[in-house]
Amino acid sequence: MTLRVGLAGYGTGGRFFHTPFIQASARCELVGVVTRSPGRRESVRSDAPGAKTFASLGELIDAGVDVVVISTPPETRRELVLEAIGRGVHVVADKPFAPTAAAGRELVDAAASAGVLLGVFHNRRWDTDLVTLRNVVENGIVGNVWRFESRFDLDEPGTIEPGPEGGLLRDLGSHVVDQALHVFGPASWVSAQLDWTELPAGRTDAGFVITIGHASGVHSHVSASKLNGLVSKEMRVLGSFGSYESQFTDVQAQAIFAGLRPSDDPMGWGYEIPERWGTLHVAGGSTTVPCIQGNYTEYYDGLAAAIEDGAPLPVPAGEAVETLRVLDAARVSAAEHRTVHL
Repeated sequence: MTLRVGLAGYGTGGRFFHTPFIQASARCELVGVVTRSPGRRESVRSDAPGAKTFASLGELIDAGVDVVVISTPPETRRELVLEAIGRGVHVVADKPFAPTAAAGRELVDAAASAGVLLGVFHNRRWDTDLVTLRNVVENGIVGNVWRFESRFDLDEPGTIEPGPEGGLLRDLGSHVVDQALHVFGPASWVSAQLDWTELPAGRTDAGFVITIGHASGVHSHVSASKLNGLVSKEMRVLGSFGSYESQFTDVQAQAIFAGLRPSDDPMGWGYEIPERWGTLHVAGGSTTVPCIQGNYTEYYDGLAAAIEDGAPLPVPAGEAVETLRVLDAARVSAAEHRTVHL
């Protein structure tokens, strides 16, 4: 059986981070897209000729779908998620799927009451550098892990969502915090600093540094920026046997924007060039660690397995609520200059 997927929203997220990977999954079919823009409707016809376009989420659901993916602006997601849940349809929501952890729990409860699945598109769990680092950690190559460091800087001032409802913490912060929790487990405490800029739409956080104390004993240090002219994607993990560090590029995003698609070369997709592979430093010396394939398509393969076979969701909304709890705590920590215990 092929999972019938409907997509609401055809901006950057819908067009470049959902459509190509839905199409690359052998278990999914993109059957419809909600967009009112004539230009975006034309893009749908070009990118996905088999998909119909609709003016509303209700029309899409009436046409027949198994799951809807909500990739609209953050302020519109809650109502669309609730509408789909109310119609008895499974839902995937872009991150952040709610403005706060409390609002996220409301959506989790609504989905549970309706008996439908609610997942969140934390696709960067399948980033090439994170998949490789997780393999190093899980195989005990650096011993007992003490510290994780992640830095994700982009020179993209035009893509930051301005104003009090936007900001980088909700954007890249959702990703890097989720990555840390995914690999090292729940957070016990949070300490954070935010960088602020004044934009026409209001004061906006444009950078952050967050320290997370995990219940496992690991401490993670994650940071990001978009307004400082930096382009960097660095990860390090330090443990009792040594350390591992990498400076990969944003492999899959760069390929997508270069016009490549995962369905063109599934076996070759999502690899970093050897010159940028990570390095392991242990007592016996330093060695290069070949990268492991990263592929966002695995999210949609897993989604189909969850809906059709009863497997766990790739990213259950309950896990995404834990990410929102850390983001909420980071705001409090930065504002009150204190560590927040969860």
